[in-house]
Amino acid sequence: MPNPHVFQSQHAIIAADSRSLKVLADQSIDLVVTSPPYPMIAMWDSLFSGFDAEVKKAFESQDGILAFELSHLQLDRVWQELWRVVKEGSLVCINIGDATRSIAGQFSLFPNQARITMAMQKIGFSVLPSIIWKKPTNSPNKFMGSGMLAACAYVTLEHEYILIFRKGGKREFGLGQESLNRQRSSFFWEERNVWFSDQWELKGLRQKLPQNATRERSAAYVLELPWRLIQMYSCYTDTVLDPFAGTGTTSLAAAVSARNSIAIEYEQELLVTIMETLRMAPSCSQELTKRRLQDHIDYIKKRQEAGLVPKYFNDLHKVSVATRQESRLVLTAVNQITERQDGVFEMRHTSI
Repeated sequence: MPNPHVFQSQHAIIAADSRSLKVLADQSIDLVVTSPPYPMIAMWDSLFSGFDAEVKKAFESQDGILAFELSHLQLDRVWQELWRVVKEGSLVCINIGDATRSIAGQFSLFPNQARITMAMQKIGFSVLPSIIWKKPTNSPNKFMGSGMLAACAYVTLEHEYILIFRKGGKREFGLGQESLNRQRSSFFWEERNVWFSDQWELKGLRQKLPQNATRERSAAYVLELPWRLIQMYSCYTDTVLDPFAGTGTTSLAAAVSARNSIAIEYEQELLVTIMETLRMAPSCSQELTKRRLQDHIDYIKKRQEAGLVPKYFNDLHKVSVATRQESRLVLTAVNQITERQDGVFEMRHTSI
């Protein structure tokens, strides 16, 4: 019998300057999930200096405040473009960390998250509650500065932010297929209780790059970070944009979620890496979806052992669920992938 729950998705990789998204049509994006270069983090100095010679001069003159602002002016151009390409009611999720640095012998924190929030608000985006991503560390040094002596030490940063913004009011959903896709994209009760918290504890990820890559290491975030955001803030067949694609983690997260994606990457050497990342979609989606379903089965079993009998049932996956909305949930995996000559990946998703 044919599987009635089949989705098709496309994933484009575009070599372009993130500061100009002219290749994208107005109001064509349903969700943005990205992590830009962090101003005042040394590994990004050359990038920002390449965009604007004044940034390099500011660093050379040891003017940290000016270098910080000039670097953010380059990011502001991207945020302004996002206002044009995202749809009304759509969300923009930006993973960013603050930076600490000594300039001219003076140690200081440079608040990237505050500067981006102010810029987005000025453009017109509504600021929604953000998430603190706590990144566990194995380092025994929980402070830096003056050892055991008081007054001159400072704490170590062990968290980053996931800033969330919305264009306009709440997203409106039409009838028919649009409404059905929303229902099928629901999530489990226990997932909601974890995801919609303002604190996440996820281990960071370091990915290997090709030998000709321009950066010695990747700033890639852990897959579950964009994957969660995509489940929370988009529906099946929506289009997810990452204007700072890097190694393609957001594109992979979209692929395993039966969403379309567009990856914009400035560094040519990383385009091959993004392609390699997308090729992982079939195996990754199978593993992730099976784990997700098993975690839910385990959760329901614990509820039943505690005397809490679920009132609803998901017929497709043959599992009890806590709410009526979960009964329409469809879990999918990639079972076919095609690489087109124009660099676009086409994927077929079916329910497990």
